[in-house]
Amino acid sequence: MTDIDTGDSTMSTSTQRTIAVFGATGTQGGAVVDALLARDVRVRALVRSPESDRSRALADRGVELARSDVDAPGTLVEALSGVDGLFFMTTPPGGVQTGDVEGETRQGIALGDAAAAAEVPQVVFSSVGGAERRSGVPHFESKRRVEEHLQGTGRPVTIIRPAFFMENFLGMRPTVEGGELVVRLPLPDDVPLQMVAVRDIGVVAARALLETDAVPAEMEIAGDERTGGEMAAAFAAHTGLPGRYEPLPLQVLDGSDDLQAMFRWFAETPAYRADIDQVRSIVGDLRDLPAWLQDADFRTEG
Repeated sequence: MTDIDTGDSTMSTSTQRTIAVFGATGTQGGAVVDALLARDVRVRALVRSPESDRSRALADRGVELARSDVDAPGTLVEALSGVDGLFFMTTPPGGVQTGDVEGETRQGIALGDAAAAAEVPQVVFSSVGGAERRSGVPHFESKRRVEEHLQGTGRPVTIIRPAFFMENFLGMRPTVEGGELVVRLPLPDDVPLQMVAVRDIGVVAARALLETDAVPAEMEIAGDERTGGEMAAAFAAHTGLPGRYEPLPLQVLDGSDDLQAMFRWFAETPAYRADIDQVRSIVGDLRDLPAWLQDADFRTEG
């Protein structure tokens, strides 16, 4: 029997579909959970540790917890038994800095194979914008190998490809220096960068899982496109401070060949190519950077 904890949900289960979410305790998977729960869909979170605080927080919201481990494929097949769809994304084990892109590909293949074995009717894989365009960025190429494997299974799959996450600014946060807000990225000021709010990735994924004709089989996702100076202007307008953009040299990323390759790709190619109007037709209230700043109640650090 599947090791599933149903939590304290009081929702009716007679007519609801059940969607499995891998990575539900993380930022992106959590956004998918939010979007599905908002549509009164049962969610089954595939988690390694149902006892963790983040897992229990999901259970408190009525999410089922299914113990699963990508290194034990049988647990994945069992956890996916009877679901109507699966959302998953992949990251290098331990994060991009580890460089374990082979581990990321193995993870994605294991999930794809488990979904095929469990005969999951619909799979949505969140990859990355440009994965199919031979970017040369290691953690893009690893996701491309997962895409190709999924497409080779002959099972229904939708691939969504998000652009740069607006949530990255929570880590590379602008600073206030001498009363001026300063945004810094290793990107020339005249190069526009497409970006997306993770909340909107969740909305697109939920529609792809529940309305299979609403989202193309492959789709790049962004909600805004701005140069560094335009980003700084948005932050300045939000905070009420004067702002400026300061491009950094790629050398600030020495020691991380993967991130260095990514920012080089941003600068030397058209990079992300999402059709933002198309995305807006699916999301509706698509977040641009100012809207995300408002939603996030963004604060600067002095």
